[in-house]
Amino acid sequence: MKKVIQILVIALVVLVPVILFAQPLPYDPGIGGGAGAAPVGGGAPIGGGLLIMLSLAIGYGTKKIYDARKKVLN
Repeated sequence: MKKVIQILVIALVVLVPVILFAQPLPYDPGIGGGAGAAPVGGGAPIGGGLLIMLSLAIGYGTKKIYDARKKVLN
């Protein structure tokens, strides 16, 4: 078990810097910024996804409360 943990730690030490440096550079509005340039932060809308995520979180919380109350009553 100790050997497995050592291997995982070594793999993380080697892979994490590679993954972090593999990210693209942040958008610089000063380079090629014209009328058609993308806004800072990207142009993807987050409204619909945010509502879906909130509704799923509320449903999950409601289910957890329901199960906890059901367990206490039995």
